[in-house]
Amino acid sequence: MVKAVVLGAAGGIGQPLSLLLKTNPSITELSLYDIVNTPGVAADLSHIDTPAKVAGYLPPDDGLKKALTGADIVIIPAGVPRKPGMTRDDLFKINAGIVRDLAKGIAEAAPKAFVLVISNPVNSTVPIVAEVFKKAGVFDPKKIFGVTTLDVVRASTFVSEVLGDLSLAPKVTVPVVGGHSGVTIVPLLSQSSHPLPSGFSQENLDKLVNRIQFGGDEVVKAKDGAGSATLSMAYAGADFAYKIICAAKGEKGIVAPTYVNLAADKEGGDALKKEIGRDLEYFSAPVELGTEGVAKINTLGKITAHEANLIKAAVPELATNIEKGVSFIESSKL
Repeated sequence: MVKAVVLGAAGGIGQPLSLLLKTNPSITELSLYDIVNTPGVAADLSHIDTPAKVAGYLPPDDGLKKALTGADIVIIPAGVPRKPGMTRDDLFKINAGIVRDLAKGIAEAAPKAFVLVISNPVNSTVPIVAEVFKKAGVFDPKKIFGVTTLDVVRASTFVSEVLGDLSLAPKVTVPVVGGHSGVTIVPLLSQSSHPLPSGFSQENLDKLVNRIQFGGDEVVKAKDGAGSATLSMAYAGADFAYKIICAAKGEKGIVAPTYVNLAADKEGGDALKKEIGRDLEYFSAPVELGTEGVAKINTLGKITAHEANLIKAAVPELATNIEKGVSFIESSKL
């Protein structure tokens, strides 16, 4: 029996994410929460002939608590999507309070659930969730994840395009480390399961890295004010949720890049800190998933001088993002 909860289920990511979760046969109960429209979304999804029983909740009458009670996995796509001209700071100011309030609800009603944070900016919202849990006395670093899977999905797709064969996309694996915005996104293309063509120029490599880092901007621009990367993010979120569910059920050998608190595996986290040259509290790295969540944090392995420079550029930005999330909760009245 697996109960999955989507917080922000009526939004641009929330609806397609909920649809994909409804089609997952491992999920037996799907609980949807948002400030509007969730009963309608739930009614619509409930007609799909898959096992999950669906219910939708709104804020009145303890809706958040009812949605979360008994949850095994909670996915948070809630918040405002990025629009053209909107900075990460703008996004933070809007979404930080939303994520804080939802985290309070999870800490009270489902403190042992796996929590998957999609709400941007992930580099700051994951620390927000963690700090709320710490204040509530229920923090478990092994169970809180920033979903960076979209960066991995993009890397796989874009590398297969470079190789001229999109049929390879599902098989291409590229570790993407660091964080989940701009320069903090570091694709380790030298470790791609399908190497780039011989003679691939530095100029083309720089363009590919930039496209992976700023793929979200590409979508925001193409949607021309009508939204951000909602469908691809929903796909990535559902994919990562499925990996968490499989690992929780005992499947071995599942490794996926995800943004985690490095205390989740002290040995692996300390080794990673040595590699990146800074005592960061959070970092996205290839994580082996287990029944309790984070089983092992893997190090970066062999990287090129170019990738080392990308890490060097990512670290100060990450430190600032993390501090912003922590400071927000320190100054909040919980």
